[in-house]
Amino acid sequence: MFKAKDYMSGETAWCPGCGNFQIREALAEALSELELPPHLVLICSGIGQAAKMPHYIRANGFNGLHGRALPPAVGARIANKKLKVIVESGDGDSYGEGGNHFIHNVRRNPDIAHFIHNNQVYGLTKGQASPTSDQGMKTGVQVSGVTVPALNPLAIALVLGAGFVARCFSGEKEHLKETMKEAINFPGYALVDILQPCVSFNKINTHGWYKKRVYFPEIKDSGDWSAAIDISRQWGDKIPLGIFYKKPRPTFESSLAILDGKPLVSRPFNPVEIAAVQDEYL
Repeated sequence: MFKAKDYMSGETAWCPGCGNFQIREALAEALSELELPPHLVLICSGIGQAAKMPHYIRANGFNGLHGRALPPAVGARIANKKLKVIVESGDGDSYGEGGNHFIHNVRRNPDIAHFIHNNQVYGLTKGQASPTSDQGMKTGVQVSGVTVPALNPLAIALVLGAGFVARCFSGEKEHLKETMKEAINFPGYALVDILQPCVSFNKINTHGWYKKRVYFPEIKDSGDWSAAIDISRQWGDKIPLGIFYKKPRPTFESSLAILDGKPLVSRPFNPVEIAAVQDEYL
């Protein structure tokens, strides 16, 4: 049995008070309570403060390019179905640079959990606006304020057919941990958008700002898509938290006949057999 502290690894470089600390603790506790050994967990990330998570959790890790956390995660899951694959990424990394991968992997429905640290700014590159920054928000780059409406990733995921859509807040760690556990065990793509204050660059959406607004609505039927859409559109004086929608559908892997039987990682591979194909590109 691995304890939460057994998953903690490395000295963090996050700012004191950053919401990422609670997310890390919640993830370590979730992995412990699910009794997942580190060698059967893979955490993939792109670039950003959130993307440092593979450095700080003792498990398999992969750092990709900015916005490119999902491709290696999906590839790993296809190759080895024994792995629990988690993507840790920020709002800029997943919804900005990686927006195309986000959209199309919701459609594909690979069996992965996607945890997005949403602090409404680019925290690694000094606080410019991200896709989820509220309209009118001023930054060191958007000095006159953001001119376009904020992206609504939860509504987008629902419209594209995501089977698991949730919102959490780093200041509600117990709820975050339990939601992570459900997302990791969900058979398909699971989106968890995590509101995470950036203490250095976002002086508007602070811990206190969220505490005054977040609440847990009564969700009578997690399979009610229309109700989930309505909840996902709430933002402002009241911000709902919870699992808005949970309804499995066939996964991407199940649609690929070649994956029947042994996982790809366990099948024999002889480079000589594909030499002729490789030679065509020389």
